[in-house]
Amino acid sequence: MKAFLIPLVLLIAGTAAGAGAGFFLTETPQQEDTAACADPETMAAPVPIDVSTEREYAKLNNQFIVPIVTEGRVDALVVLSLNLEVTTGSRTAIFAAEPKLRDRFLQVMFDHANTGGFSGNFTSGTNMRLLRDDLLRAAQEVSGDRVTDVLVIDIVRQDT
Repeated sequence: MKAFLIPLVLLIAGTAAGAGAGFFLTETPQQEDTAACADPETMAAPVPIDVSTEREYAKLNNQFIVPIVTEGRVDALVVLSLNLEVTTGSRTAIFAAEPKLRDRFLQVMFDHANTGGFSGNFTSGTNMRLLRDDLLRAAQEVSGDRVTDVLVIDIVRQDT
């Protein structure tokens, strides 16, 4: 009987200890650290993302290749893939204007590269926000308010 009782007591004690540890170590929403949710560059609370059914996404077919030129020599290449957030029903018009959009986007990216935007910590929040804002402005010049946001899906820098 003692041989059966000892494992049973240990099983009950272990279960109780595990449940107690889980109860005390679980964070409640009031205990959540708000500093961890803040943007480290601005230390402001993050902006909620509006995921609306009034939007759809247009994937631009080819990547963008941007040379980084220093003293007349190509030092690196930056390769980007973009998607556009557009109003519902606008994808056909966006794809029809894709050659003009690509031209404007490349000019924005070349300007960004020439001002050092792809140098150093080129993926910092500030640099990426500046690039996205300039790309959005260019897209809206071509397509009006149909384009609501520019999404950088992939970005790679290859030094030569």
